[in-house]
Amino acid sequence: MPHATVRIIRQEHAALAAMLRSIVMLLEQHRRKGTLPDFATLRAMLFYVDEFPEKRHHRKETELLFPKLRARTPISRELLDRLDSDHAKGERRIRNVEHALLAFEMLGEPRREEFEKTVGEYVDFYLDHMALEEREILPLAERVLTEDDWRDLDDAFSQNRDPMTGHVPDTEYNALFTRIVNIVPAPIGLGPAL
Repeated sequence: MPHATVRIIRQEHAALAAMLRSIVMLLEQHRRKGTLPDFATLRAMLFYVDEFPEKRHHRKETELLFPKLRARTPISRELLDRLDSDHAKGERRIRNVEHALLAFEMLGEPRREEFEKTVGEYVDFYLDHMALEEREILPLAERVLTEDDWRDLDDAFSQNRDPMTGHVPDTEYNALFTRIVNIVPAPIGLGPAL
């Protein structure tokens, strides 16, 4: 049975992947229809990406999981350095997406293509990043970490969980997550309103 940390990371990755794919899908639908997207909805979705994965999920990986792996094995140090670098660049990347969205909202159609390109690059980057963690880092962690390591990690990763995984969110986020879940198309699979 996988440790709680591994389960939580995979759940949070799945929620984020669904959110990112939903953004792309919504943009594609509006492009086909020749309509402008609901900018408030896009802002809410990007706020989620910035608020949870960038500030909470990555921080736990970089500050807790990766150092434990470095202490237990020399394997994958270059990969861990790359993933840490990705985490460090993540906030800048999401700001670029948010800026491109603002430009699209303020300047209209001439900025649609640049926003869609910026979103597409961000989504590709993030999906590749998560796949690498799941394919390389989580199996390595399961092989080399001790039970004491897992106890520490499980405790830390169980706190401040991502509401998109079905975890009951802090009250300050209830309205945001209800709004996002209710507007994202059902086939993407974010589930019912919280």
